[in-house]
Amino acid sequence: MRRSRKKLVSLHLPLDTFHPKVLELQTAKELLAETFGISVMEVEMMIQLRCEERDMWPESFSLE
Repeated sequence: MRRSRKKLVSLHLPLDTFHPKVLELQTAKELLAETFGISVMEVEMMIQLRCEERDMWPESFSLE
């Protein structure tokens, strides 16, 4: 049986020291990593690229 190369990020501090939104974001990243079969680092890169793409386009377009 082949072992999975996926490694989820572990938090080394007690969970109650983190803001709930931070935990929610970390959980979402781990779910995306598992779903796409990629690392959490790759998920973070995907998110960063998405944010950069959004900055390239205006929020809205206007016709003059």
